[in-house]
Amino acid sequence: MQLKINGHGYDDIVFEWIPYSQFNDIKEIGKGGFSTVYSAEWKNGPLEYDVNEDIYIRNPNRVIALKCLCNSQNITDKFLNEVKKYSISKSSNILNIYGISQNPDTKEYIMVLQYAEEGNFNHWINKNYEYFNWKDKISVLLNIVNGLKEIHQRNLVHHDFHTGNILFLNFISYFSNCVLISDMGLCGEVDSLDETKIYKVMPYMAPEVLRGKPYTQAADIYSFGMIMYFVATGKQPFGNHAHDHLLALDICKGIRPEISEPETPRYYIDLMKKCWDLDKNNRPDIFEIDKLITSFYELYVENFVIVGNEEIVIQFEEAEEYRKANLTSIENYQTATHPQAIYTSRLLNPITKDLPKNDDDYNSQSLDHCALPISFK
Repeated sequence: MQLKINGHGYDDIVFEWIPYSQFNDIKEIGKGGFSTVYSAEWKNGPLEYDVNEDIYIRNPNRVIALKCLCNSQNITDKFLNEVKKYSISKSSNILNIYGISQNPDTKEYIMVLQYAEEGNFNHWINKNYEYFNWKDKISVLLNIVNGLKEIHQRNLVHHDFHTGNILFLNFISYFSNCVLISDMGLCGEVDSLDETKIYKVMPYMAPEVLRGKPYTQAADIYSFGMIMYFVATGKQPFGNHAHDHLLALDICKGIRPEISEPETPRYYIDLMKKCWDLDKNNRPDIFEIDKLITSFYELYVENFVIVGNEEIVIQFEEAEEYRKANLTSIENYQTATHPQAIYTSRLLNPITKDLPKNDDDYNSQSLDHCALPISFK
C-alpha cells in the first residue's frame, strides 16, 4: 500500500500500511456488531513532519487504537478508498486514521486510529453529566459542528452519525480539538458496501433513510439534531421505546423526542427542531448551524456583549439554573432505558423493509405546530 500524504506540513496525516508486528500491549477496549476495538502501543509510531528539519520523523511508542474489522478477509478496494477519504488533518475534529494493518492469524484487516482516552460520548456523559454545564455543552457542540463541517465541505457524508461515534481525547475546560467524530461512512459489513443495506442506530436515522431513500448531507443534519437533544438533556432519544417497526413508523410520521423550556433554551430548541424536520429540504445546512452555534458560544461562553441579543444569554442562564436544580432526576432517567432500545449500529432492513416508501403513504404529522420559528439571516 502506498503512503498517502495530505499536503506538506505539520498538520499532515501520513496514511500507510503498518505491519502487525509493530503493535505491543494489545488490550480489548470495546466491541460492536462489526468490529472489535483494542488499545495498543505502536513501536515506531506515526510519521510526523518536523518543520525545523523539513523532514518526516517517527513519533515512537504512541498509544493508538486498533479497530479489527470482522470477516474482512476479502476487503474491497472501495472500502479502503473510503477509509483514506476521511483521513483529513491532525488538528481537525475528525479522528486521525494512520493506516491499515492485518492480523496474520485471522487475516482480518485492522484500521489504525488515534486513541481517544475518554471513550465515546455515551461513556463520557455517564461519568461527567453532573459537571456538564451549558457552557461545556455549547463548547462540545461547536467541536462536533467543526468536524461535520469538514466532512461536508469535502462533499462527503458521515452515514452513521450518533453519540457512539463521537469520541473524547481527554477532559479539559473548553474541549478545544478534544472532541472528535469517528467511523465516517464505515459502518456495516466491510466485505460488502451494499448501499441498500441500512446499518444504523434507529433514533438517529433520518426518516427518508428509514424509507430506503439515498443518504445525503441532510440526513447527517437530522442526526445532528438528535445529538443536540442528547447534549441538552443527557438522555438518548427514544430511550423509553423499543427500537422496532412501530418506532420507525412513528419517526416517519414526524414523532420526535419531547423537550421544552426551561430545561433547554428556546433558541437552542428552535435550531434542533429545524435539524430534525420531516422534510429534508427544510433542514439547515452545516454552515447555517455553525453560524448559530458560534453565536451561542460567543454570547454565552465568551460573554461577548451584542446589543439586542441579551435574551439568548438569559435563556442559557435559566437553563443552567434548571440543570443544577434537577441533577438527581437526570441521573435517574439515564438508568431507565427500554430493554429493546439499541444504541449500537445494526442491520435495520428487517425492521424497515415494510415501511411505505412515499411521503403520501403516511398520515403525515407536520412538525410546523411544534417547531418554533428560526431565522438564519
